[in-house]
Amino acid sequence: MADITGRKKYLARKRRHRRVRKKISGTAARPRMNVYRSNRHVFVQVIDDVQGRTLVSCSTIDKALAPQLGEMKKVEAAKLVGQTVAARAKEAGIDSVVFDRGGFRFTGRVAAVAKGAREAGLQL
Repeated sequence: MADITGRKKYLARKRRHRRVRKKISGTAARPRMNVYRSNRHVFVQVIDDVQGRTLVSCSTIDKALAPQLGEMKKVEAAKLVGQTVAARAKEAGIDSVVFDRGGFRFTGRVAAVAKGAREAGLQL
């Protein structure tokens, strides 16, 4: 029974993501910042959809963030990932992005990623 429920949730999220992606597309001037969250981790990519390339990425399993994450809670870790991906985007010459929540609700860890990116100077 749990397997069927899990599959339904997954398919519902995929439908929501398709709906969001109809309206959102990343360009070289303003790439798409995609967020994916699993039960444990958060993954963020800054993508140029025209070329089909990932320009910048960061996640909670990133080796560079491991010492800082330590005993952080998941929301705090997501905010740190947002700040890190924004800093890396700034280094790559990206000032503004389109936020793609990946079919997830804009609350909790997804909102924390956006907040961290804004605090680091990235325009969403």
